[in-house]
Amino acid sequence: MNWIIQSCRLLAETARGFRRTRPFDGLTIGTAIHLEPKTAALLLTLMEGGARVVATGNLMTTQPETVAALRSRGVKVVGELTGDPETHESYLREVLDHGPDLILDNGGDLFARFVKAPYDSLLGGTEETTSGRERLLPLRDRINRPLLVINDSPIKQMAENEHAVGQSVLESFMRITNRATNGRRVTVIGYGACGRGVAGNFARAHARVSVLESDPVRRLNALFDGFAVPERDRAISSADVIVTVTGSPGVISADDIPLLTDGVILANAGHLPWEIDVAGLLKHPDVVSCTEPTEGVKSLALNDGKHINVLTDGHIVNLSGPRPLGNSAESMDLGFTLQARCLESIARGHVSLGDCVVPVPRDIDAQVARDYIALVNRQAGLPG
Repeated sequence: MNWIIQSCRLLAETARGFRRTRPFDGLTIGTAIHLEPKTAALLLTLMEGGARVVATGNLMTTQPETVAALRSRGVKVVGELTGDPETHESYLREVLDHGPDLILDNGGDLFARFVKAPYDSLLGGTEETTSGRERLLPLRDRINRPLLVINDSPIKQMAENEHAVGQSVLESFMRITNRATNGRRVTVIGYGACGRGVAGNFARAHARVSVLESDPVRRLNALFDGFAVPERDRAISSADVIVTVTGSPGVISADDIPLLTDGVILANAGHLPWEIDVAGLLKHPDVVSCTEPTEGVKSLALNDGKHINVLTDGHIVNLSGPRPLGNSAESMDLGFTLQARCLESIARGHVSLGDCVVPVPRDIDAQVARDYIALVNRQAGLPG
């Protein structure tokens, strides 16, 4: 964790500023987010600003070493690593029992529960993901507080989603499977910013990449970027590897078993573990056995002799499985500085009540961009 904290240079500068300005004095920040070293750097930065931090993880992405380190530094961490939805639910409710003044959400878990049992002291908060934004948009009137969506920032779209997610998904695929990508037929389902990054990184690793995208404009974008854009059945039946990056449930289901090639590898790069219906695949009558040939891989044997391989039980592949590393420290340094600055702005009352489930304000984007460029130039001995 210390290595990652040293790598998050912009967060370190932000923390030094927070020690002087104390924007979160007397406030509790509650969060449900992947608990790994880079998020630890963010939570410790918020503490430098005076916050009391109460945190829990997301399903199957909590790293025990990070939990121990956070607890040793004064963060109230609720729960442990779990893949059980009911246990996770109890952790989320315990975070809200602390009545946080600000919520830092990741997938909409906390805000979705806040609207069922609201309390007056909540000032507002942030949401990290596209999945969370889609989940919370219908709840805007009930939330009725400032809620800034980090994922809608052009900085996060560019630095984290397009560049870092693509790199980390490719790295995770190779680490978990120990398989080459050269010449392998890869279908990426979804061509938002994350899907573009995944497709581009596999292509640069010499895979033959196709893109399956329901939105016609994004599909055209994929075509212009040089990818094949076949119809759904062809995209699935021609793939050695399928990576889902949509945010939607049941993208690959048991109904697709007849289309899947022998030995196909299925991986999910979306936030929630629902894009690949693993439970439905396991229950299909054609599945005769399920083994784990190596850590992070489930191999489903079919009665016709075919095998279907699922990585990390359908959980987000770059933050699950053996030695999960997630996105690069530099990309998360930018995205998490956006988080810190947005929470600071809400705490100071600079965001109006009507700004609920809206993108990061332009002035915060500009501030973070300027600060990062100045940091890099300063370290290179260049003028800012």
